[in-house]
Amino acid sequence: MTVRFSRRNLLQYAAALSLMPTIVRADESDPWTRAADIARRVKVPVIPERRFDITDFGAKGDGVTLNTQAFAAAIDVCGKAGGGRVIVPAGRFLTGAIHLKSNMELHVSEEATVLFSTNTNDYPIVFTRYEGLELMNYSPLIYAFGEKNIAITGSGTLDGQGSNEHWWSWSGGARFGWQDGLPNQRAARLVLAQMAEDNIPVAQRIFGDGHYLRPNLIQTYNCDNVLIEGVKLRNSPCWNIHPVQCRNVIVRGVDVFGHGPNNDGCDPESVDFMLIEDCTFDTGDDCIAIKSGRNADGRRLATPAQNILIRNCQMKDGHGGVVIGSEISGGVRWVFAEKCRMDSPDLWYALRFKNNAMRGGVLENIYARDISVGQVGKAVITCDFNYEEGAKGAFKPVLRHVVVERLTADHALRVLDSQGLPGAPVSDIVLRDCRFDGVTEASIVTHTHDLHLENVQVNGRRVDKL
Repeated sequence: MTVRFSRRNLLQYAAALSLMPTIVRADESDPWTRAADIARRVKVPVIPERRFDITDFGAKGDGVTLNTQAFAAAIDVCGKAGGGRVIVPAGRFLTGAIHLKSNMELHVSEEATVLFSTNTNDYPIVFTRYEGLELMNYSPLIYAFGEKNIAITGSGTLDGQGSNEHWWSWSGGARFGWQDGLPNQRAARLVLAQMAEDNIPVAQRIFGDGHYLRPNLIQTYNCDNVLIEGVKLRNSPCWNIHPVQCRNVIVRGVDVFGHGPNNDGCDPESVDFMLIEDCTFDTGDDCIAIKSGRNADGRRLATPAQNILIRNCQMKDGHGGVVIGSEISGGVRWVFAEKCRMDSPDLWYALRFKNNAMRGGVLENIYARDISVGQVGKAVITCDFNYEEGAKGAFKPVLRHVVVERLTADHALRVLDSQGLPGAPVSDIVLRDCRFDGVTEASIVTHTHDLHLENVQVNGRRVDKL
């Protein structure tokens, strides 16, 4: 049931906002100057020239031998030498978790595949984050915590081996192999969420075996200067690329494929200064989803995702192309997307904003231009405050200052699905020089203020409102 926000609710929300850094509105004359500044400021990490081939440490590329110790030995020697390139040559190398250190590049050669074990014993318990909540859980398949100058490069493949037989059934989804009597993540997700609400120390939020919370493929946590370039990512257990509270991040030229549950392509969470370019996403969930922590944990950490530039990417299947939310309680600002191509009947939305009264984050200063949409299965743009818990919370969701320019769409169910909440409207949305063809249903616009259409065409006719 939809509820209105009381004065008490709004005062609680204002108190939470006081923990966040001051948000400054964009220079309205040309906010894209900030995007250009992001591109200039984000630099690739400097890695020493030393080379450490994992086969020199006993690794065997037969697809059967477990090479966890060989990877660890190469990384250890590389780290003690002051850094360098850990080389994965041609072959199929089975391994457990890979933990990278500062000044280090994991280079996956063209004919190399890193196969990640499906045995949970190969993933030690580490400090990590699951759907926006901090906890102790299985290590991500590739992990770095508190390091500087980290790179994952090459044209080879990182294969998480997620399938209906391994990892994916834990989601509890029947189409991912779950059946009555099989274990799933549902109980653990509820326990973790309650721990966060109760402010239980993270060191006491211990999960892992028996809880069925899936690890992500790549997670860099609290790292500076991160590069992920060129690699092919396949069938992650959960999210694919997950930089958390990192600064200066580049994701370039990666090819992500996986239609498992929660197989998001790239989830920047509470990052500052990030460039995502020339990537291809074909996913079972959102292609790019920007986040900043969930509910009490997001408000406690109060670290927005900001200064993010997305350009020249291709989105195929997925729930959304460029998405913000829903784990967004720390807020997000200054996000730019340009020159992206989105096209699939199984891509639900091109631009997607997800928030609710349990999250309560401020989403603002978001700009998209020159977006080419072939077709999407639902609306081209959605602003959804009814997502999951919807109005059932005390924290006012905010979405404002969104400008979309020169977006074209050939086929879509509708142009816009914008649903704010009573007392918490979506506001200040501008569509400029956009064309939407093949639209079959009317837009849905409720609790939305200041929706401006400037030279917008729908099915060949210029429109002044939706």
